[in-house]
Amino acid sequence: MRRQVPLLIATLAGFAMVLSYFVPMIQDWGELVSNSFNVIAAIAFILGGGSLLKVNLSKISSRQPGWGYAGITVACFLITLGVGLAKVGVHPNPKFADIPFSGEKDATGSAFGWIYEYALVPLTSTLFALLAFFVASAAFRAFRAKNTEAVLLLVTAFIMLLGRTFAGVVLTGWMPDWLGGLRLENLSVYVMQVFNTAGNRAIIIGIALGVAATSLRILLGIDRSWRGGSE
Repeated sequence: MRRQVPLLIATLAGFAMVLSYFVPMIQDWGELVSNSFNVIAAIAFILGGGSLLKVNLSKISSRQPGWGYAGITVACFLITLGVGLAKVGVHPNPKFADIPFSGEKDATGSAFGWIYEYALVPLTSTLFALLAFFVASAAFRAFRAKNTEAVLLLVTAFIMLLGRTFAGVVLTGWMPDWLGGLRLENLSVYVMQVFNTAGNRAIIIGIALGVAATSLRILLGIDRSWRGGSE
């Protein structure tokens, strides 16, 4: 029963969500399932926060390697959680001026908004900036013209890299207007709009088919790994 009941709930909820888009009479069922999901997601957030605290506090107490970073993680988590729940610096909503906590937690001037704007956004930008160096290093090792496919990849990479910089404009700027399509800056745009778009669409179609197949396996009870077992 401990395994059959979750499977039955998942199957009924899944089919209710799918059919509610096609059968108007059961749209209320889809809304009920969606609201139930929101409640479960809120509980999952609480469990996730508790798990984060448990793992990092255990690392701090046992002085495991990297326990200092665990302390920073716990401190940042508690500070962000506190200012978000208390809505520090948030002004009441003009429509509900008598209610102290009616304003948005990430409103301009709030502590939560300040943390997002001046802490999270710069850290995210720094992370993506560092990725550029790893991409360049991986490209240097991977772009070796060993076969036809590698040659095409190498040529395309040079077109994209040079076409997005001033160097590409200078190298092919001498071409007349009737050969403007062969300039590197125009070639890079053509590659992005035609070949890259076609590849993205193929990948998205494959992902959609994979999601549909996985969803059907779960709804029909074939895939049961999400319950922690494979039977």
